[in-house]
Amino acid sequence: MRIAALQMHAIAGDDEANLQRIASAAADAAAGGAMLLIVPELAVTGYGVGRAAFERLASPASGTVAERLSAIARDNGIAVIAGFAEREGSSTYNSALFTDGIGTNAVYRKSHLYGDYERAAFKPAVPDSVMVDIGSIRLGMLICYDVEFPENVRRLALAGADLVVVPTALPKGASGSFIAGQMIRVRAFENQVFVAYVNHCGADDNFTYAGLSRIAAPDGTLLAEAPAEGETLLFAEIRPENYAQSRAENTYLLDLGRQA
Repeated sequence: MRIAALQMHAIAGDDEANLQRIASAAADAAAGGAMLLIVPELAVTGYGVGRAAFERLASPASGTVAERLSAIARDNGIAVIAGFAEREGSSTYNSALFTDGIGTNAVYRKSHLYGDYERAAFKPAVPDSVMVDIGSIRLGMLICYDVEFPENVRRLALAGADLVVVPTALPKGASGSFIAGQMIRVRAFENQVFVAYVNHCGADDNFTYAGLSRIAAPDGTLLAEAPAEGETLLFAEIRPENYAQSRAENTYLLDLGRQA
């Protein structure tokens, strides 16, 4: 299965412009043969808009944002995963929506909120394994800081994920460079899964983003990588059968079961 990932310069607070940019990327991704497009954490609202704007722009899981993203998926014949601010009752969640545009929707809510900025704006979710099958690939979703806790990726791997999708808003800096450059490859290798880590680029009034989006294979190699600056549409082939030798040599998940 071919996937695409948009390293995106979202416009903070302009959900209409961001949805149009996602639609444009979906058309380009579909033209490039992809079955799935991934865009960053809170791509619909922009990450740096702040608590008041998140509350104003938040949409229910089956609300207007989901309808717009589903229409983008349907019109382009491609599934989409996009970060958005989700409203449920009086709570706001940092969420990601999967939609294929033809009836399959799934929402993942971020469980590990990063820093005072996120904790002031969002309610943390209980860690969960949100899984979706697309073609022959089973994917699981995390958001940004979630992937830095190895237990989260391991939980999805044990649940049968081939691909872990991680919309993120990684800020520029030494730790960000290490996470994108080293940790994502390790998470893929130690769980023998593909990891798609899809970041913002550029800056808004509150943050400057690291870029450095990555798609890593189960053997730890990079299938696609974006630079630190500028929008980039990445493509990668997700073919688990090509990594049978890696799974045979690195039997972490099998050996976990043997310790029981």
